Amino acid sequence: MREAILTLILCGCMTALRSQKVFSVSYAHQADVKVYTVDYPHQADLHLFKVAHEHQAGKNDGRWFFAKYGHQADQKIFFTNYAHQADVTIYFVEYAHQAGWKNRSKMHFFY
Repeated sequence: MREAILTLILCGCMTALRSQKVFSVSYAHQADVKVYTVDYPHQADLHLFKVAHEHQAGKNDGRWFFAKYGHQADQKIFFTNYAHQADVTIYFVEYAHQAGWKNRSKMHFFY
C-alpha cells in the first residue's frame, strides 16, 4: 500500500514537472525562462502552438497553455525584446502538428 502511494506521488510530480502550463511575467527577474519570438521558423529553437484548454498542454513538446495566474503555471516565462537576451527562441505555428523542438539542446529549460 505504501509503495503504491509513493509511486502515485512520484508519477504526479514527474508529470507536473514536464507539463507545459506557462505564465507570462512582467519582469525578467520573475521568470524561470526567458523567451524571444522570432519572425521565421528556421530561427527558432522551439516551434510553439498555443492550446485553448489546460488539458491540451503537451509534455515539453511545444504545446503550451497560458495560465491566467502565476500559481497555476509550471513555468514562468518572460518575453525579451532581443534574441540575445533569451534562453530559448520560439516561433508560433498555426497547427498543433507543427509544434516541436528544433534545437533539442534547449529542452532542459522546460523540465
